[in-house]
Amino acid sequence: MAQQQVGDHIVRRLREWNVDQVFGYPGDGINGLVAAFGRADDEPAFIQARHEEMAAFQAVGYAKFSGRVGVCAATSGPGAVHLLNGLYDAKLDHVPVVALVGQTARSAMGGSYQQEIDLQSLYKDVASDYLVEVNVSEQLPNALDRAIRVAMTRRAPTAVIIPADLQEEPYEPPTHEFKQVPSSPPGPIRSTVMPPSDEIRRAAEIVDAGSKVAILVGQGARGAAAEIAELAGRTGAGVAKALLGMDVLPDDLPYVTGPIGLLGSRPSYELMRDCDTLLIIGSNFPYSQFLPDFRQARAVQIDIDGTFIGMRYPTEVNLVGDAKTTVAELNSMVRRKEDRSWRETIEDNVARWWQVVERQSMLAADPVNPMRVVWELSRRVPENAIVTADSGSSTNWYARCLRMRGDMRGSLSGTLATMGPGVPYAIGAKFAHPDRPAIALVGDGAMQMNGMGELLTVARYRQRWPDPRLVVCVFHNNDLNQVTWELRAMGGAPKFEESQDLPDVSYADMARCAGWSALAVDDPDELGPAWDRALSADEPVLLDVRCDPEMPPIPPHATWEQMKDTAEALLRGDPEARHLVLQGAKTKAQEFLP
Repeated sequence: MAQQQVGDHIVRRLREWNVDQVFGYPGDGINGLVAAFGRADDEPAFIQARHEEMAAFQAVGYAKFSGRVGVCAATSGPGAVHLLNGLYDAKLDHVPVVALVGQTARSAMGGSYQQEIDLQSLYKDVASDYLVEVNVSEQLPNALDRAIRVAMTRRAPTAVIIPADLQEEPYEPPTHEFKQVPSSPPGPIRSTVMPPSDEIRRAAEIVDAGSKVAILVGQGARGAAAEIAELAGRTGAGVAKALLGMDVLPDDLPYVTGPIGLLGSRPSYELMRDCDTLLIIGSNFPYSQFLPDFRQARAVQIDIDGTFIGMRYPTEVNLVGDAKTTVAELNSMVRRKEDRSWRETIEDNVARWWQVVERQSMLAADPVNPMRVVWELSRRVPENAIVTADSGSSTNWYARCLRMRGDMRGSLSGTLATMGPGVPYAIGAKFAHPDRPAIALVGDGAMQMNGMGELLTVARYRQRWPDPRLVVCVFHNNDLNQVTWELRAMGGAPKFEESQDLPDVSYADMARCAGWSALAVDDPDELGPAWDRALSADEPVLLDVRCDPEMPPIPPHATWEQMKDTAEALLRGDPEARHLVLQGAKTKAQEFLP
């Protein structure tokens, strides 16, 4: 029997870690690794993306929706460079991803050889939690094991650099001797961190002293939904959600105020404006202008990571611990508030808000109101669906119009806010949960940037998924719309068509060429039936919806005076000024109707 090569050992070790697939793109810098995958009989599978950045995004999406480590692979030089954006997405959103990266042969290093890049310098920031170059086989399995353990423990991307020639050398395991580092067998990585009881009691005293309690949850609170619901019940609190925590609690709970921030809801804005006590659980929400005024509220924060605690608001008590166990202990100490007037106000605000959103979604537009695209989805989305959103104006409608319910999951590029992850996230979601439908909400800018190529990836791997439903909905407005609105609202500048207009193409035709079913929609009354067809199909479906680019993503705190100032700036030269001012006025007016 031939001796095992280093590449074979890496693939076998991934299998021992229960890694089911590696998202990647081949190249001669990882030829030895690719050949090892070929000998592994699809265990783990090598999932070929159309681009290394997409492979990294797929690994991020897989990790976000599975709770397991995502693994991606790329060749030396340009392949390694292409992974970076997806790895930074993982870094900024605290997602466990391991990158396996090729390097030029050791004998050529330092010789300005083809595709030779100083990868340790290139990766030292994005993989700052753990970065290693393996130069002798005895460094394995420890190097790979540690990359996985660090990624899972610190919720961060890590990277293992493997020179091309080493991948094809015989594997020699480490021995128990000086300057050799062994490793333990792969196994579960679980930890429960509990703050001291006296600190939790201090937090309970602050909560008990308040009469208007607000809770802000992020993705770190996902495992504590039942405990947070109990806490909200005891305190009469409302619960606002950071975008990465959209799926922590369902929106059919009457005290859940929805998203917070520039893309947030008015009841979340009102919750923070009027509260006297704030609990932040599993969130690093950075926009302090959307939190209570400085020192308006007494505040407590709960987070598993002590390095990200107490930095967004002047919190009196900082509890470093697991959200589920910490909130459960807090519940045992907090008294139930008998005065429910604060809760009643919150529930009235939430009920009114959903009425406003429905009215705004049903406003006439030219041709289709983009809010209605998500509103119609929200009325019929399966309770086990996974929804991904890209970065752009469509993100506003994902945040405000989609009502999470049941076991729905959702995510987007939160802190990096990069364009392009919507479709590859959905692909990662399908590998994480092949028996659940996935839906990607994507602007046409992101679709043109990199989404169209990944339609081919879906067509290639759809047979692996017991539930083949993957719906990509393209908001087709021929405009880089979010930046257009930022130019208008933040810079006081009219739309600059040379930078903002997009080439007009049929995304439905593109999808059909890639082997998809597709529906083109330019009539708002066709939206509901189109979603019905897509969600009941036994194949991937693309919806190409022609949307009005002049429906304004009005922030929840916007006043009539601010809108008037923006309108005056627009009328000084924006090509669509009169139409968008009319749409903005109609949209804002829905908040004031009885």
